[in-house]
Amino acid sequence: MPSPNTNEPTPSATDPLAPFHPIVADWFRAELGSPTPVQEAAWPHISDGKHVLITAPTGSGKTLTAFLWGLNQFLVGRWSSGQTRILYVSPLKALNNDIQRNLISPLHELQRYFSQAGETFPDIRVLTRSGDTPTSDRRRMERHPPEILITTPESLNLLLAAKGSRAILRTVETVILDEVHAVISSKRGAHLMTAVERLSQLAGEFQRIALSATVRPLETAAEFVGGFVYDAEDRLQARPVTLVKTPQIKRYDIEIDYPLSGEDARNADGIWPILAT
Repeated sequence: MPSPNTNEPTPSATDPLAPFHPIVADWFRAELGSPTPVQEAAWPHISDGKHVLITAPTGSGKTLTAFLWGLNQFLVGRWSSGQTRILYVSPLKALNNDIQRNLISPLHELQRYFSQAGETFPDIRVLTRSGDTPTSDRRRMERHPPEILITTPESLNLLLAAKGSRAILRTVETVILDEVHAVISSKRGAHLMTAVERLSQLAGEFQRIALSATVRPLETAAEFVGGFVYDAEDRLQARPVTLVKTPQIKRYDIEIDYPLSGEDARNADGIWPILAT
């Protein structure tokens, strides 16, 4: 079984934003500044089409790391609108709604940048699919598939089971598996990865990008994400997965607010006005 490749971020002589559309790179620098260590380490592998497992602290930019190259594919015309190309799967339904909101904002910003440059911006819709999605929205989704679909492991299995929704998934090019540590050792994890393998039977081989802040051991998690595929000689082989991990430490600034001291309170008209201030 091939061992995953581990890649620590190293100082690079090349710009990590160089592979992106120039307007995307301009937007990133203007709105977000310099790429984070995890973005600098991961984008070369993602842009090469490799399967990757990214582990970095919360707040280090993992989610945008996973999505931005896919967005770029739409913006440079490699992927057309009207077909689902990116599938995001998280075991946390509440997180999925946050991801949708967090994607819509940069999409609006990018649209503004493209408009100012006189460039056409494609239609990129982000929709969620879960057990709470109304039937009318599900039917509408089947008629007009979103470019980015956000769902849960359970809903992915249901999508694969129905003829109408299966058609949405035939064009998937990238699957983002978030919070893999939450399912890797449970039945939900087996449920998720069997669905991913069923999807590969439907859509063909696609890029797998897995994200986690805490998953250990990384090599086992990479094997979980990659799964197996038959080679040209009909032998079962593990898909190689590149590990991207960073030593980045998340730092916190803590401020403590507290009422005036007891000595000050005795000189006031009781403690309650102080506490209410």
